[in-house]
Formats: sequence, structure tokens, C-alpha cells
Amino acid sequence: MATRWGICSAGKISHDFVVALKTLSTEDHQVTAVAARELRQAQEFADKHGIPKVYGSYEELSIDPEIDVVYVGTIHPHHLRVGQLFMNAGKNVLIEKPLAMNAKEVKELVATAKKNKVFLMEALWTRFFPVSVEVRELLSHGDVGEFVLMVYRGERPESIQATGYKLDTGVDGHMVIVLKFSHNRMAVCTCSISMMLTNDAVIVGTKGMIKIPDHMWCPVTLEVNSKVIRHPLPEPCMPLNFTHSTGLRYEAADVRQCLLSGLKESSVMSLSESSLLAEIMDEARRQVGVTYSQDSNH
Repeated sequence: MATRWGICSAGKISHDFVVALKTLSTEDHQVTAVAARELRQAQEFADKHGIPKVYGSYEELSIDPEIDVVYVGTIHPHHLRVGQLFMNAGKNVLIEKPLAMNAKEVKELVATAKKNKVFLMEALWTRFFPVSVEVRELLSHGDVGEFVLMVYRGERPESIQATGYKLDTGVDGHMVIVLKFSHNRMAVCTCSISMMLTNDAVIVGTKGMIKIPDHMWCPVTLEVNSKVIRHPLPEPCMPLNFTHSTGLRYEAADVRQCLLSGLKESSVMSLSESSLLAEIMDEARRQVGVTYSQDSNH
């Protein structure tokens, strides 16, 4: 039986997610309904993608008995409220990254999932790409020796030690982050909205090197000790809003397998790791003096 998806929000990322689902077998995945804050937007989305049921509110979608899991594609300031709405209605949910605004909101979402005994996962799609799976296997098998250093230059930094630079507008322009691990291992992440960076990653081991070229957060190629390995994506059936978005198919496939196995979280992107990631980001923001209104709410 196919996994029946409900789509929450009719925005750009939801469009790409539905297009990605169409690269998978219809025997495994079907989009049953879409909801938006305005019925007109939901109807336009449904007409474009051939979705049978349309709702003008998230509350209506939450009580649809023919939905197995809801994909939440709203902007992240709404993830806590919307995620809790669906989980309190007994729905399994896949929530776009970041899971919430800060670590306390993530803990609230996790607590809601456990209380209602439903599945919850942060849609950190990078982890599910075949390239990412292969990198984890290479590191676990020691193909490049012991991990020493990772260098990332692109758009999504995660850190403990950080230095930032603000544009004249007050917006953080770039950021350099150093994450320190045991045994003198390190990761250096550089992010900028004002400079053109390479958007790649290099993983250095004691016996070799793994290179992941642009775009490393949705990778289709890797280089292991000068050997190039490719994992091409299926072609989309309609234009996409973001690079390599058919790669969203991999996280959707993992969700289906988890649900079939009766799991309440994914081993690839566990709830404990989502909590840890949020805590790291909270600390990075603290060090550079960035606060959200949601921080004071707690």
C-alpha cells in the first residue's frame, strides 16, 4: 500500500518535494491532499500537481483520516505550532529544516511526538543522498584513515566557536565557525551571503582525502583519493525552484521505510541529533550575538 502524503503549505519547497515524490513509484508514494492558509493557493497547487483533495487551512488537513504522514513546508518560525497541530491530531510528520527556531522548541516538538506516539523527523535531506551514505561508509571502513579535518565553504554553517561580520544593513554577511572534536579533530565552516564561495567540502584523513564539490549539501559527485564517483539524480517532470531538489526523494523514501517498520524516528536523522544540532546552533548564535524573538519566549 502506498504511503499517503499530505502537503502543508503551497510554497516553493513544497512544490519541489512533490516533484521529487513523482520520481518514486506511485505504488509507494501518493500525494493525497494539500493545505494552505488560503484555499486559492492550495487549489492552484493541487491543479498543478494533480492532487485530489484541497484544504484552505492546516486544521482541516490535520483531521483528514486518509493521510499517513504530513510534509511541513512552512517557514521555520511556524514549525513548532504547525508541527504540534498535526502531531496532536495523531499525524506523523516530516518537518523541513531547521526543525525549529532553537533547542527548546525542538525539545517541545520531540515531547509532542512522544506524547502522541507519532513519527517525527527533521528533513535534513543532505544525509539521505547516496553520496552522503557513501561518505559515511568510506569513513567507517577507514578508506581514508582516521578523520582529521573537514573544511566546508558555502551556505549552512554549524559551530561552537564563531566569528561574524555584519553588513551595513545589520544583517550577518559572513561567518567562520570552528567545531572541535576529541582527538584533535576539527571542522571549519565558512558561510557568506555577500561572497561567492565554492560550496564544497573536503574531508581529510590520515591516509587520504574525500572531496565533495559544489553543491555539497545536495551532492551528486564525490572524489576519493582522486577517484571520481557519480550518483546522478532522476530528471524532474517539471521545473524546480532549488538545485538538485529531486534529491528530496531520498528522505521521503526513508520516511516510508520507517513507517512500514513502525518506527517513530529515523536512524539516519534521529531526534537526538536534531536536538544536538539545535543546541550547537544556539551556541553559535550566542557567540556572535544573534537572538530570535522565540528565545525570549522561553
